[in-house]
Amino acid sequence: MNTVEEIEQAAEQLAPSDFVRLASWVSARHHELWTQQMEHDADAGKLDFLFDEAEAERQAGSLRDWPKK
Repeated sequence: MNTVEEIEQAAEQLAPSDFVRLASWVSARHHELWTQQMEHDADAGKLDFLFDEAEAERQAGSLRDWPKK
């Protein structure tokens, strides 16, 4: 299997329990990749604007808890 299409076709043939297992693996892998990207972006300073916005809101007295309680 070399293409997404081939993988999709193979997934269609899986037993329901195997499909659930595959879906769980894909979800965990997606989360892992997302986490790695967030760490990379944070290390590169791409998220610094969020800290700047939070600090500005704190100084203005408008910083609030999230999620709202």
